[in-house]
Amino acid sequence: MALRVLVGCKRVIDYAVKVRVKPDKTGVVTDGVKHSMNPFDEIAIEEAVRLKEKKVASEVVAISCGPKQCQETLRTALAMGADRAIHVEVPEPESHTLEPLGVAKIFSKLAKDEDVGLIIVGKQAIDDDCNQTGQLTAALLDWPQATFASEITVDGDSMKVIREVDGGLETIKVNMPAVVSADLRLNEPRYATLPNIMKAKKKKIDVKTPADLGVDISPRTETLSVEDPPVRQAGSKVEDVSELVEKLKSHGFV
Repeated sequence: MALRVLVGCKRVIDYAVKVRVKPDKTGVVTDGVKHSMNPFDEIAIEEAVRLKEKKVASEVVAISCGPKQCQETLRTALAMGADRAIHVEVPEPESHTLEPLGVAKIFSKLAKDEDVGLIIVGKQAIDDDCNQTGQLTAALLDWPQATFASEITVDGDSMKVIREVDGGLETIKVNMPAVVSADLRLNEPRYATLPNIMKAKKKKIDVKTPADLGVDISPRTETLSVEDPPVRQAGSKVEDVSELVEKLKSHGFV
């Protein structure tokens, strides 16, 4: 049976950019700021492409939810080796309130429409660090999930996954279809070559809306204020242990 893989590709502020809070505290500055694909999603795309190269997967479908600029992110996925791309367009400013639950609803609907056998997403996005989309998608589809994957081996209708957990590594076996979230050590994503980048520019991207899919993406939370982290106060040097103990006592630590 042909295995079609769906991969989530989120457009985020580039990891090298220093994020700035808006003066009105309603969010962070995104205008004129460099964006790129979420690094964990690059790992997810790479793993899906490797499964295709091993003849395990028959097709890799990249999907991104957000404004028109998300198509640039999908072009990157296509240049890395994805076969097709779907852009679920969520215009500004609604895209800023798009939550993991809304994305999970979109993914689960497309998984059914596309007859997908495996969904791979990054374990979290570097902008909100929610770490929820994979788990929510698995719950909505009632599929097994394998989160924080550092190694994947597909064997027929099942899959062995080595997970990174607090105590070390855990090996599990899940039946397919399933949802996997990629951890940092799953692989090292390839660089898109210039010929593949040029080919990706000519590939068609299917554009849909949440309404087309019959999905409600209304936010369930409200952001009251976004603040910069407090500035760390300077430390002080002590001459000896007795002075250290006295300072600890004066601050109530001893």
